Amino acid sequence: MDLNDVDTPSQRKRGMSLPKQSLSDRTRIPILQSLRHRTRNDAMSLDGDQSVRLPAGVTVPPFRQVLRRLAMALLVLAATTLVVWADRDGYHDSASSNAHDGVNLLGSAYYATVTLSTTGYGDVTPVSASARLTNVLVITPLRVLFLIILVGTTLEVLTERTRLQVRINHWRARIRDHVVVVGYGTKGQYAVETLLGQGIKKERIVVVDPERRAVEAATHDGLVAVLGDATRADTLRKAELQSATQVVVAPPRDDTAALVTLTARQLNKHASIVVAVREDENVPLLKQSGANSVVTSSSSAGRLLGASVASPSIATILDNLMTHGRGLDLVERPVSKDEVGQSPRQSADLVVAVVRRGQLLGYQAPEASTLQAGDRLIAIQRSVSSS
Repeated sequence: MDLNDVDTPSQRKRGMSLPKQSLSDRTRIPILQSLRHRTRNDAMSLDGDQSVRLPAGVTVPPFRQVLRRLAMALLVLAATTLVVWADRDGYHDSASSNAHDGVNLLGSAYYATVTLSTTGYGDVTPVSASARLTNVLVITPLRVLFLIILVGTTLEVLTERTRLQVRINHWRARIRDHVVVVGYGTKGQYAVETLLGQGIKKERIVVVDPERRAVEAATHDGLVAVLGDATRADTLRKAELQSATQVVVAPPRDDTAALVTLTARQLNKHASIVVAVREDENVPLLKQSGANSVVTSSSSAGRLLGASVASPSIATILDNLMTHGRGLDLVERPVSKDEVGQSPRQSADLVVAVVRRGQLLGYQAPEASTLQAGDRLIAIQRSVSSS
């Protein structure tokens, strides 16, 4: 099937089906053309939404901040009005017919308003010693407080975007050797859960997804997320993929996975890329596109179903091994100094394979009968939470 036909309605239902043949130059060209010639409307719509989202924190919406500060300003104004009205006989209102009778409640509010706002028309003035002392000791501090509230409100609203940009720049300056997870659907969420169970901190995981709800879910879970199309190099650069050590590609479609893998490998030649696809026949293409490992969801689910029919207990054990923290964990670890020169059977863990200089050796391979320095062991060990 030609890759140019991957967007037909029938293929949207069943996923992309790619040929089993090796990736030739004629196969590469449609993928790259599809990557470069995405419609201008799609690009423009995503450009407006692409942004880095830091983990959600305890923040107050700007509108609520303004309302809160407005209430504080009105409270200061009311307090000043009451202070003036309590000593109303000590004030002179030149605009009133009874100027020597002091000021009424409206005059007190008027004087408080023009005083706190530093307008000061001068038609209402304190004439008694107590009124002037009150202005010095009470009203002047209230005026300063009133100005602080107004200026603080303006600065807080105007600098919200600046503070966010500073946080993003700080994050970019220190993020290195992290994991980029493309797609925060069911597969992506379980991948992140497993990574966290293996000891990787949330600060070292960055999620990329084109759906706003998925990005909000990731930030709510304490992860940094990027909203945008992961087949575009600009989006992956925002996730600092060029400095990542691992990339997990788990989009809902196989054609998207192929494009993301090509783009990720172009940006980072050394990162380990793990891809999830639906169909087995797409595995060779993904590996030739730059994936180090490809997991087929349909065949894996089928094998688990078959094991469940043969023995539900076996299926339960397999599920426990694949789920971190359920009693037994399948892990890869370096060989210890005490294990060098020994047989894998003498290890405290149940060793099922040995990785030596990038080559996977089975448990019964003659080369794996004696462990060497630098080996890595694929072993089954007890979960820390259950020990």
